[in-house]
Amino acid sequence: MSIKTFKSFKYQFVFAIFLNLTLAVSYNGYAQTKDQDSLKIIKLDTVIIRDKIPPFIKPLPAIKGTYIFSGRKSEIIELEKMDINRVDNNARQLFSKSPGIFVYETDGSGNQVNISTRGLNAHRSWEFNVRHNSIVTNSDLYGYPASHFNPPTESIDRIELVRGGASLQYGAQFGGMINYVTKSADTTKRISFETQQSVGSYGLFNSYNAIGGKIGKFKYYAYASYRRSDGYRENSDYKYQAYHANLEYDFSPQLNIKLAYNKMYYVNHVNGGLTDQQFKENPRQSTRKRNYYSPDIYVPSLTINYKLSHHTQLNFISSAVLGERNSVQFIALSTVNDTINTAINAFNPRQVDRDYYNSYSNELRIIHNYQIAKMSNTLVAGIRYINNNLIRKQLGKGTSNSDYDLSLTSIEYGRDLKYKTGNVSLFVENLFKITDKLTFTAGVRVEDGETNTSGTIKNYHANKLPVQIKHQFALFGFSGEYAINENVKFLANWSQAYRPVIFADLIPTTTLNRVDPNIRDAFGHNSEISLRGNLKGVFQFDLTAFNVLYKHRIGDVFMTSNGQSFFYKTNTGTSRSYGLEFYGEISPFKSLGSYTKNWNVSIHTATSYLHAQYVNSEKPKNGENINVSGNQVEAAPNWMSRNGLQLRNKGFSTTIQ
Repeated sequence: MSIKTFKSFKYQFVFAIFLNLTLAVSYNGYAQTKDQDSLKIIKLDTVIIRDKIPPFIKPLPAIKGTYIFSGRKSEIIELEKMDINRVDNNARQLFSKSPGIFVYETDGSGNQVNISTRGLNAHRSWEFNVRHNSIVTNSDLYGYPASHFNPPTESIDRIELVRGGASLQYGAQFGGMINYVTKSADTTKRISFETQQSVGSYGLFNSYNAIGGKIGKFKYYAYASYRRSDGYRENSDYKYQAYHANLEYDFSPQLNIKLAYNKMYYVNHVNGGLTDQQFKENPRQSTRKRNYYSPDIYVPSLTINYKLSHHTQLNFISSAVLGERNSVQFIALSTVNDTINTAINAFNPRQVDRDYYNSYSNELRIIHNYQIAKMSNTLVAGIRYINNNLIRKQLGKGTSNSDYDLSLTSIEYGRDLKYKTGNVSLFVENLFKITDKLTFTAGVRVEDGETNTSGTIKNYHANKLPVQIKHQFALFGFSGEYAINENVKFLANWSQAYRPVIFADLIPTTTLNRVDPNIRDAFGHNSEISLRGNLKGVFQFDLTAFNVLYKHRIGDVFMTSNGQSFFYKTNTGTSRSYGLEFYGEISPFKSLGSYTKNWNVSIHTATSYLHAQYVNSEKPKNGENINVSGNQVEAAPNWMSRNGLQLRNKGFSTTIQ
């Protein structure tokens, strides 16, 4: 390409910006060197140009990086195109266009995101493989898979979501994978700065500040976030901090290395539960004023991308989740007041619980594109090694103070335990392109690991603790995708998954609890079929039917031995979830073109039907075990529907949900 032609292209590009279109441009052009005889390649940076088009939810591409998404239910949620409350991480707005996402809140701070799908447990999103810029953030995938790390929403460019079919590529979780992708540096500038300052009711103050840019082959992006609030209820104040730094260097067109560091810390004042009568009297009242909860999480990582050839690429990620999760609380029923104990003329001592996370992960992936009979096919393979050491200290006797104080009045904890896991997994998937319209993917994942528990529990025999658990599985999966036309696709997927026995499953809560030494990991599969499409840019839809089989669920049964009754933690049975998920969005006036001028109206719905029930399961009740087969699974509503209308005009946008 001559210099003259390149300049012409550049002028067209500027004109596109003026028209406010959406376009991602990356171009390898040519420029003449000084001797005018030879050419050198110039790699232009990617530039994003935004538009006022409706913020349709779109699927991930069939292949992205070293991952295959063809045939799987996936979504990209572009937050920049949505009217959402970013200040306090309102999950019901973040996932307003994702059908079947169940959200529950433990407080009003937004510091913790609790979501699930298809009848699974939403507690701290622990049924998902949770990632931040593709880095795992689950505190301990085998010991306590909760994701305590939650980045500020102001920093997020988009959310990538893959349902249950993600188990072969990402690991054990039934729920799938969720990836929070941070905004990237503005590569057109050596330095750029962004700041957002927000205030709100009940003492809310939020400050988000970011800096980024590109200098030669070096790119950088960093942010610092601070948020505080007094809260709606009494004793519900909190303080939240988050920091992020990403350094990236292109050693060559083939080699890219990234170093990233994340930290998140917050302290929540926990105001206690209420009875129905207390809530009726005053929903803002609090039964506790000395209870606190605080995670302090660090996530460092190293990412190497190396292009071996035009057809083959390597990806290596080494990361860690380090830190603590602490609480100090007066624990009793909400009907028990936390008042001065006249016998000691002070408050009763509080309970101190502490977790220490030391989770390390190393994953090497390779993707290779090859041809069979002139059809392009893709092979992905990799190996991941995880080494986790979770230290749990609970039932510590704390002080009688009222502030956030983790010190003890006794050096011993009632529970002092270690939960160590080493796990190696191998995975292979191949995408076969049968025809221009039909693709088929088959894969297998082999897991081989072991968890060892050690430590002491006060008044509990050490030999009754399970000391070793094997995690050995071969998981298989198949998916297919057929393009009915260029805008409508049909896809189907079936993938096996498992959920490890976690620390909480093994710890007897009282002397009346015992644990089955032969307890085993849950195992089952996800299956789904979807029809999705986009009709003339006016109507987008995605209809999915799904089925989740969850075997070897873990729970308590009632037992009696030698005249002593106790609760026995073991595998209690099976559950099955099936239903429909539908996302639809229509922009009825877009087809009118110039008649609407700058106006755009879109209407959307994200609606799901879920039937989740126990199959061949038992539960304790009134001193005996009863068969609960056919009963509904807890926290699995039959219907969920989020609906909204968005109105846009030039720089103005508003949404009713």
